[in-house]
Amino acid sequence: MDTDSLWAQSAQQWQQILSEGWTKALQSLPPVEHVGAAAATAAPVKIAPEKLQALQQQYVEEAGKLWLQGLQGTPAQPSDKRFAGQGWAENPVATFSAAAYLLNARTLMGLAEAVEADPKTRARIRFGVEQWIAAMAPSNYLAFNAEAQKKAIETQGESIALGLANLLHDLRQGHVSMTDETVFEVGRNVATSEGAVVFENELFQLIEYKPLTAKVYERPFLLIPPCINKFYILDLQPENSLIRYAVEQGHRTFVVSWRNPDESLAQKTWDDYVQDGAIQAIEVARQIAGTPQINALGFCVGGTILGNALAVLAARGEEPVASATFLTTLLDFTDTGILDVFIDEAMVQFRELQMGQGGLMKGQDMASTFSFLRPNDLVWNYVVGNYLKGETPPPFDLLYWNSDSTNLPGPFYAWYLRNFYLENNLVKPGKLTVCGEKIDLGRITLPAYIYGSREDHIVPINAAYASTQVLAGKKRFVMGASGHIAGVINPPAKGKRSHWIRADGKLPPTLGAWLEGATEHPGSWWTDWSQWLQGHAGKQVAAPKAYGKGAKFKAIEPAPGRYVKQKS
Repeated sequence: MDTDSLWAQSAQQWQQILSEGWTKALQSLPPVEHVGAAAATAAPVKIAPEKLQALQQQYVEEAGKLWLQGLQGTPAQPSDKRFAGQGWAENPVATFSAAAYLLNARTLMGLAEAVEADPKTRARIRFGVEQWIAAMAPSNYLAFNAEAQKKAIETQGESIALGLANLLHDLRQGHVSMTDETVFEVGRNVATSEGAVVFENELFQLIEYKPLTAKVYERPFLLIPPCINKFYILDLQPENSLIRYAVEQGHRTFVVSWRNPDESLAQKTWDDYVQDGAIQAIEVARQIAGTPQINALGFCVGGTILGNALAVLAARGEEPVASATFLTTLLDFTDTGILDVFIDEAMVQFRELQMGQGGLMKGQDMASTFSFLRPNDLVWNYVVGNYLKGETPPPFDLLYWNSDSTNLPGPFYAWYLRNFYLENNLVKPGKLTVCGEKIDLGRITLPAYIYGSREDHIVPINAAYASTQVLAGKKRFVMGASGHIAGVINPPAKGKRSHWIRADGKLPPTLGAWLEGATEHPGSWWTDWSQWLQGHAGKQVAAPKAYGKGAKFKAIEPAPGRYVKQKS
């Protein structure tokens, strides 16, 4: 078939699609089911006729232009990075298929945005459409990916053989490779800050790091990372390690290294992680340093655990923490961003029945969920590179950490979903009983440093800011650029990104109002935080010569310890 006949046939097919109408297409869609649970009764959805007509008209106009370009043999190469490269540019049929796909994708998203329904239903429709659009890109399939075909020809089929080998490797390991995982080893070239494990129980090891200054601040500094990931996101490489930075600033630094749960921990609850995790770590750090108070930091879920621990301690009339830092932390779960599409009563009940009395939430399942929040960047990009092109992804410490998943105890996970994500009980004074205490975040009166990332899709910036309205003590809020991880792990020496501070220190009810008085500052927020923390760290004393304290808290093994090396 010659080129002109092929373009004419394509035009006839697109004309047939148009003649059937988008209304019929909508009617043919399956009922909208809630994402993440077994099934749900979908609310009826509709689109206003005028919006549908506008979308149809726009589609006809853009499709007409595309057909004309195709019939003339000059379809423009899309700017989308999935269709970059000479293979696409040299193949007009492939270029046309990419442009047609993008046109249909825009129209489908327009339909999703035009749906008249409650906000949650609309969000779920958008999420479902985005997943379908991402999966159906012609770049994801060898039969349509001109760049992969070009490489297969140039390598005489070697790229296809390598792609199959990569696929078999990933099937054996249980996840798509995002980086060359053979390059990294925990304790050898990631998590390398010098220190020792000075305490352990069945939930965590406590690591104390070797001082890098002759004197240290008298109040020790404890970091509580999320238990849904491993702690070494805070200690990837010396040049981007928040742990090393804290040590260099003269803080006697301790870090909680959570155990990767197996069946022996399948009964553990939220209370266990608060009492035997955070509160225990606070007490051990305090005893080792011989001080009445410490400073603490919580990151993501680690911040939520820290917030609960502080509320429990406040209910008991105890104040062992002088200041708290919350990094991209949810305390008020009113706005949970894209993750809200997964949460409703049916889904939470399903998890409670499945694992509420025991069991494990597998780390790989959770990691896959987070990856599909950004499917083009964290899923299909690697499918194309690894399998269609036979490439090995380059070494990247952050993506190695991202693939090093951790399990969660079922009772912990189910309780967390219901009481925080579904019912938002943490901001209701006296609603929750944790570790035997009725807790109230309003009773936490210590100074708090609250950080949020502007483009965070896990803890939306509005949600991070909401913590300023529920904690009662003196607070400082800082907004950084970028996302959940890159915004946090932003060392000053790199000179990257920006952060925003409000000089007058006011914390109005909304982020928008706060931004009206905020000023952008180039570079990392770490320096601002360091200055703030020094103001709560006490006087300087001689740095300790040994890890731990006496026979009770002696060095058990070198950092990073064995817990962090356990695989899911």
